[in-house]
Amino acid sequence: MKSGNTWRQLRSRYSKDAVGYCIIQVSQAVFEANERHWSHNLSQTIQPDLIPVTSSADWQPDPKSPRRRPPWIRVRAPSGETYENVRRLMRGKTLHTVCEEAQCPNLGECWGKGTATFLMMGDTCTRSCGFCDIKTGRPNPLDWQEPNRIAESVRAMGLQHVVITSVNRDDRPDGGAPLFSMVIRRIRQLQPGCSIEVLIPDFKGSELALKIVMDAQPEILNHNVETVPRLFKRVQPQDRYEWALSTLANAKQMDPLVLTKSGIMLGLGETLDEVLETMEDLVDIGVDILTLGQYLQPSQRHLPIERYYTPAEFDHLREQGLAMGFKWVESGPLVRSSYRAAEQVRELSRLDHFRLHEARLG
Repeated sequence: MKSGNTWRQLRSRYSKDAVGYCIIQVSQAVFEANERHWSHNLSQTIQPDLIPVTSSADWQPDPKSPRRRPPWIRVRAPSGETYENVRRLMRGKTLHTVCEEAQCPNLGECWGKGTATFLMMGDTCTRSCGFCDIKTGRPNPLDWQEPNRIAESVRAMGLQHVVITSVNRDDRPDGGAPLFSMVIRRIRQLQPGCSIEVLIPDFKGSELALKIVMDAQPEILNHNVETVPRLFKRVQPQDRYEWALSTLANAKQMDPLVLTKSGIMLGLGETLDEVLETMEDLVDIGVDILTLGQYLQPSQRHLPIERYYTPAEFDHLREQGLAMGFKWVESGPLVRSSYRAAEQVRELSRLDHFRLHEARLG
């Protein structure tokens, strides 16, 4: 029987006994307080899906249990006052975040710090990538008030850096590029000094769509290649490696002051040599920032994990990337494309949008 029903029955039984009724009320309050206390503590310490089944360094994935993970992959359950405030703010303004839609393992950490990656143009994507947990289908028409709501949320949260991304909108010739331009400009109006990263689709290689975004001059222009060329058709069947490279190369040519960034997921069946070759392709077209992270299968209907990379392997790839010429490399099992984005901007950006504001403040 549910505890709520039990308390209601007891209150009904003692409804004519003032003393008994008060005792029941106090007992319920104490019980529920203890229940909340232990529930909170357990959520911080016990996560059954994430308890490692072995400590072996050569731990291999189980296709039938995608959430059974090796000991070096630990994800804390999201909680805390700041996290709850961010969640309420998102729901109150009818906003979506890629943190939730893509089940990002860093959601608790980032929201707990009062930061988030906003997902624009709805929660339905026109492409069907095998790694992504965002639903596929026919999206609703664009909401042209969304950039303003996002900017208002950025101001309400007092963000100093924000990441904006979107689903693919292949139903539109411009891929939704005008909304990226609008949200960049509106954030600059409402929250001066906030640096901005946009994680954009490839717009099917359209230079016109890309220029709409670049003319608004974000601090970081991010487009993830996601995987090595050999696996593109399997991992993201509607994408092309050439579109990804041209998006990043053209962005750097359009505005050399804007930092370019890309990311690769590991564990989908690529070889280390293929990863290094893809990294070379990216550095050759001037990409400044690289992120490398472990692919984590959202469910059994998604692409299986072929292998887990160890922290030592991620460290080695980071060293390789810096030696190739990347200005910044984030490499680790739980690294995602927007991880530590604020630090990257403060360290590398040559744009003055946020610096001028900070100078005026003191």
